[in-house]
Amino acid sequence: MKVCSAIALFGVLSAAVAAPASAQEWYAAGSVGYLFQNDSSNSGTTGAFATGNGAPVIPFGTAIAAGTPYGWETGFDNGYTLSGEVGAFYGNGPRSGIELAYSKADVDTHNRVNVAGTVIDGVDAAVLTGSATQLGATVGAVVADGQGDIKSTSVFANLYYDFNRDGMIRPYVGAGLGYSDVQVTYRPSGVGIIDDSEGKLAWQVKGGASWAITDKIDLFGEAVYRATDDVELQNDLFPGTLNVENKQTVLSIGARYRFGS
Repeated sequence: MKVCSAIALFGVLSAAVAAPASAQEWYAAGSVGYLFQNDSSNSGTTGAFATGNGAPVIPFGTAIAAGTPYGWETGFDNGYTLSGEVGAFYGNGPRSGIELAYSKADVDTHNRVNVAGTVIDGVDAAVLTGSATQLGATVGAVVADGQGDIKSTSVFANLYYDFNRDGMIRPYVGAGLGYSDVQVTYRPSGVGIIDDSEGKLAWQVKGGASWAITDKIDLFGEAVYRATDDVELQNDLFPGTLNVENKQTVLSIGARYRFGS
């Protein structure tokens, strides 16, 4: 699957780089967007470790074997995106561009922490810290506080088709492949669990419309669905890795300046 994605990405990048030889008009664009970051069903496996004091449910020193599945649900607040693109128009419809995009959304809450399929929200939080002394707060209460964020810095090679190219209002569709560096911080109640990043192949699809307000300047609005494969991150609280989902929907507005042939 990764090989196929890499081949597809190479194809789109090649088209975006080679096509400007026949460009009829160049452009530069920028936009700001409202981000709907999809919630994540985090999942991973542990390394070998001994639990803290989660008695009477999980006694102190209970052995957790390497490879034990665990995870939890994370809800995100809505966030924002910033984007810049340079590209070119060709003929009566096709367009391509190279886009740099940044997005950020804060964590709202975590819940349904589970180990080996058993939800442990009601167990004292010491069970995960290794502490022999109970903390007096449950896992569920600690993680519900949220804190943290997810940030993505991405570069995309995009291909578009503009309809009604000579009109004042020009609907368009587009798609892109690229690379995204995804950084995740989970610090519920100030407890550091995840603070790591991973680069992944990314893809997006777009739909929108441009409004030609002068012979050189367009305003545009678009909706974007953007995603990467799950990012695999190191757990700082106990041994293990965690896969975090990264899918988002963006509503954005922007401006485009056309330089001419």
